[in-house]
Amino acid sequence: MTSSAAPGLAALSPRLPSPLQEVADHRFTRRGLRLLLKRDDLIHPELTGNKWRKLAPNLRAAAGRTVVTFGGAYSNHLRATAAAGRLLGLPTVGVVRGQELAERPLNPSLARCVADGMRLHFVDRSTYRRKAEPETLAALLRAAGAEEAHVVPEGGSNALAVRGCRALGEEVGEHADVVALACGTGGTLAGLAAGLVPGPHALGIPVLRGGFLAADIEALQERAFGARQGTWSLDERFHFGGYARVPAELDAFAEDFTARHGVPVERLYVAKLLYGLVVLAGEGAFPRGTTIAAVVTGRPFPAPA
Repeated sequence: MTSSAAPGLAALSPRLPSPLQEVADHRFTRRGLRLLLKRDDLIHPELTGNKWRKLAPNLRAAAGRTVVTFGGAYSNHLRATAAAGRLLGLPTVGVVRGQELAERPLNPSLARCVADGMRLHFVDRSTYRRKAEPETLAALLRAAGAEEAHVVPEGGSNALAVRGCRALGEEVGEHADVVALACGTGGTLAGLAAGLVPGPHALGIPVLRGGFLAADIEALQERAFGARQGTWSLDERFHFGGYARVPAELDAFAEDFTARHGVPVERLYVAKLLYGLVVLAGEGAFPRGTTIAAVVTGRPFPAPA
């Protein structure tokens, strides 16, 4: 790490620890439950939530080199990496799933990446699925002209990121019995669970279909800490059909939650988390007296004015 890498991040003035806000919601209070919001969306106006926690250690490790990372057409992670590159003066390359997208107008998410200085490299979906294979990765880096880059995996989840997310659990401390968050690649939950004091339970709400995430989280914890850490589980029922699927019911739920509590609800992750918690509360999944902390991992895109 160069001596200038860490001061560059400090100059961005992250708000840490992020606030823990209690909200009075009758769907919880009538069942004897407290709902807290861990406002990671307030860490930084552009590098919000778990994106800050996962990117910061990787940006330090990049030490001024180009950062290459991966994502789909609506990836929050790509946008956050592009914003970090602009703010810190680091070159960034985004490897985007779907060669066909290269011939189409950029959607607002990818357009934001380009506006922030990210160079996009589109690849076919078959190659993208093999991106973790050493030979495929090396070929991708050559094709992108970034062979010496620091590589961050899709979603930002690697051992560095997982260790960075451990602070999230440490910040919650003994304030909650259950700490819940929406999961994409699982890195944030892997670190959160490791950082919790003994007793609290980490609950993950996957936003993708497939049932693969538990094994991925265990593998991430093994790489980061040498073994499975903390007490955690997943509830796979609230993905609403998969990533970037936001049916009218979920959109209406998010609008209602914002109207009730004044908290902007990001749709791809946070809305699914909060919806799942309301359902679980209604099912009696939490004993009376339980305090639940829901991690607000990001803000809507585009951000509210």
